[in-house]
Amino acid sequence: MLLSPDEINKTLSSYGWDYKNKTISKTYKFETYMDGIDFVQKIAELAEKHNHHPDINIGWCKVDLLITSHNMGGVSTKCINLATGIDLIIK
Repeated sequence: MLLSPDEINKTLSSYGWDYKNKTISKTYKFETYMDGIDFVQKIAELAEKHNHHPDINIGWCKVDLLITSHNMGGVSTKCINLATGIDLIIK
């Protein structure tokens, strides 16, 4: 089920996620490059478990994530569940 922009912002904005162009995004920063790589490995395992995969851009000591439901054309409850699961990894 696709969510409205209001529902998305109400759920995720306090966690640092941004909503724009039918996508939610967030940047995570790390002390070292390898910390970011370890984080990406954990995201990959979670994404496989949920069968929902984010777009991941890895930079020097940062990881940018973009999540959308390509087949549905926007942000779904599956996207929100993945985003909140990713936030739990970092804690």
